[in-house]
Amino acid sequence: MEIPVNVRRPNLFNGAMALSAAMALQGAVAAPPTGSTPTAGGIYACVDARGRNLTSDRPIADCIDREQRELNPSGTTRRRIEPTYTALEAQAREEKQRQAALAALQQQEERRRERALLVRYPNAATHERERAAALAQVDAVIHAARKRLGELAEARRSVDLELEFYKKDPSRAPDSLRRMLQDNAQSVSVQNRFLGEQEDERRRVNGRFDEESGRLRQLWARVAVL
Repeated sequence: MEIPVNVRRPNLFNGAMALSAAMALQGAVAAPPTGSTPTAGGIYACVDARGRNLTSDRPIADCIDREQRELNPSGTTRRRIEPTYTALEAQAREEKQRQAALAALQQQEERRRERALLVRYPNAATHERERAAALAQVDAVIHAARKRLGELAEARRSVDLELEFYKKDPSRAPDSLRRMLQDNAQSVSVQNRFLGEQEDERRRVNGRFDEESGRLRQLWARVAVL
């Protein structure tokens, strides 16, 4: 029988393509975004703000502000999920971590200094010998300064003796004597200031050794126990 020209045969190829496209579109709509799908077989567990132990097959909304654990089917922890922080909370958390890291570094530095002290001063006698040596150096400088003050005092007396001749009329005293008197006074001022600085240095040295001695007594006691 002859088929009329105006009747079209169904296009099986085009129908198959349309069906495939529809199925692909349906799959794309149904599939959740990458990364949001919970791990297959995972169980999420946490303790919420009210102290309840919660579990779910997906991340738990009531525990978004606290750590959650993703468990394996065996019950062991697969991974830990950090809380979701606000900008201020994240900043505070970073600052807390920074402060903790700084404290750890300071503690390490303190332990290093303690070890260095023990190596340098294994006992009290060694520490006291170094104190005496440090003070001896300062005392030598102080002695030299006092000696110089004595020399300046002697020179002042010589100038004063010469000025005795001009006691009745000091304006007649030579300019050289006036300059000597002025230079002497300036030198005495300089030496007195230097002497005061050395006395401060002596107190500083004693203070340092006193502080070290207190720390070292604790360290020596700790080593003795070990």
